[in-house]
Amino acid sequence: SAYRLCIMRKLPSVLARTLTSGTSPSPGLPDMFQVRSKLRDIVGASTNWRDHVQAMQERKALHTLLAKRQEDLPPRRMKDSYLEVILPLGSQPEIREKYLNVHNSVRFGRILEDLDSLGVLICYTHTKQEMQQRSPLSIVTALVDKINLCQKIIHPDCDIKFTGNVSWVGKTSMEVKMHMLQLHDGDYSPVLDATFVMVARDPENKRPAFVNPLIPESPEEEEIFKQGELNKLKRIEFNTASLLKMAPTAEERNIVHDIFLNTLDTRQEGEGTVSFRSRKLPPNSVWMEDAKLKGLQICHPEERNIFNRIFGGFLMRKAFELGWATACSYGGSRPFIVSVDDIMFQKPVEVGSLLLLSGQVCYTEKNYIQVRVHSEVYNANTREHHTTNIFHFTFISENEVPQIVPKTYGESMLFLDGKRHFTAVMKEI
Repeated sequence: SAYRLCIMRKLPSVLARTLTSGTSPSPGLPDMFQVRSKLRDIVGASTNWRDHVQAMQERKALHTLLAKRQEDLPPRRMKDSYLEVILPLGSQPEIREKYLNVHNSVRFGRILEDLDSLGVLICYTHTKQEMQQRSPLSIVTALVDKINLCQKIIHPDCDIKFTGNVSWVGKTSMEVKMHMLQLHDGDYSPVLDATFVMVARDPENKRPAFVNPLIPESPEEEEIFKQGELNKLKRIEFNTASLLKMAPTAEERNIVHDIFLNTLDTRQEGEGTVSFRSRKLPPNSVWMEDAKLKGLQICHPEERNIFNRIFGGFLMRKAFELGWATACSYGGSRPFIVSVDDIMFQKPVEVGSLLLLSGQVCYTEKNYIQVRVHSEVYNANTREHHTTNIFHFTFISENEVPQIVPKTYGESMLFLDGKRHFTAVMKEI
């Protein structure tokens, strides 16, 4: 199976190696409930929806605490933001129900929510000023760069530990590396590695704000920092070569042309009368237009984040669940998530929005299914649609799956984009 490709590493982060205390269950570690209540305290967010306007008004006064230049902020080390958090699925069975799926393993959508909350707290730990009780910064998720899994099943009755720290810093953005481990026979073994990019904004979440610079302290940390810089350049390069901006490469054009020739209907009478319009589906294939699912979500106050917008983790969970259902109905058997990559948070989602999600199988290879989920909000008053996110998920199915076949030029571009994401993921694992 593909999971053999993912070499089991003992705690991938150098920091995790040097800072993790012991391997047995750690009762003293904070849990996810404490992570979320700590975030509310740092921002001064209200727990009652009716008080949220007043709480946001109070934040305006924090403008005076913002740094005018990055140089005015004290530098930080990687270990300053290092956090360990426990998810006590084994030792506290009462929280298990929320994380359980029908296959008696852990719901990955819930893990996405936890990673999102933890990533934000790590960034607040990096930017914490001793004298200030409340942070003037609004730290939000800008991008999920990648999440790679090296375990097919996450067990619902064993404790999980998350570790993470800030690994790279720009002027107003921070890269966070997180690792998830699960306890088996008294030892924590790796389950996934995640890289998120967070941005800092002013107290009203309107403009960018400076964050503390990061100083690597050892050759290993230099390497991690350099990797963060490379990740940024890679994202810019990937974005520049986007099929929305540039024509496909010669090789990609050939792929599309081959698919087109392969689907022409040659059964018509006489030589040379093949019509460009008449298309037929090759054996063991599915037209792309027949491999999509849609979903709708009403965004209630319950799903709000500390800034009273819809929580990014909730959006990821909903998109993942639709992506999983799309892969499941396409492959006809249970799919397993292999990788999540390149989730851009383009626009915040307001409470009360109608969120429209659309899942599309856009590329397949052997047992793999690449699914793209497009998320947009619909404003009933203005009747306008706005894209908020695009999600990319790579699944592996238990059986080989049919080929996905694009029919139109637009679908061919989705196919090539899916192929690019799939190829990038396969290089990683």
